[in-house]
Amino acid sequence: MRHSSLEIDERRSRKLLLGIFYFCAFAMASITAYALYVSVGEYLKTGRVVIGEVLVNTEFPVHGFSKLVTYLMIVSVVGWYCVTKLGGEKVADVPKTVKLILQLVVLAIAIIALYEFIYNFIIWSSLITADAMKGILKLDAINMPYPNPKTPWNLVFATKMSLAAFLISAHGFYIMSRPKKIPSE
Repeated sequence: MRHSSLEIDERRSRKLLLGIFYFCAFAMASITAYALYVSVGEYLKTGRVVIGEVLVNTEFPVHGFSKLVTYLMIVSVVGWYCVTKLGGEKVADVPKTVKLILQLVVLAIAIIALYEFIYNFIIWSSLITADAMKGILKLDAINMPYPNPKTPWNLVFATKMSLAAFLISAHGFYIMSRPKKIPSE
């Protein structure tokens, strides 16, 4: 049985998306495991940990390249995109009531993530400016002792991951809100 070129192309696209998704999932798991391992070691040694600091301070594969937090942000968004391309049709038949509830939840997440992104970016920019006025330039070492002063958050990490959360949730809302495609006859 011969397959049409459209079926072959569809199968190749699906394999490519699956491969990219598995790569992204492996990268996310590896980065998270590394960060947890180093953070637990730091906490046991010093009794203190800054959320996300390990990912901001670690450049990969060598010094001078991108930081792990950047890779984590990218693979999170790309992995989500692959998931929606692979399984988007499967959620098309979700009942309208369930779809509406999911849309509201995802919209709320998008609003919160956008707020967090803007908030973190403004705080980060303000602290960079305040430090620069004092003659200090430390872009990546700025952290925010909020909401818990005992576990501050690195602002680079918080800003990048809230941006990723916003992009993912906004895309999810878009996917769920677009009208159904009517098959052409």
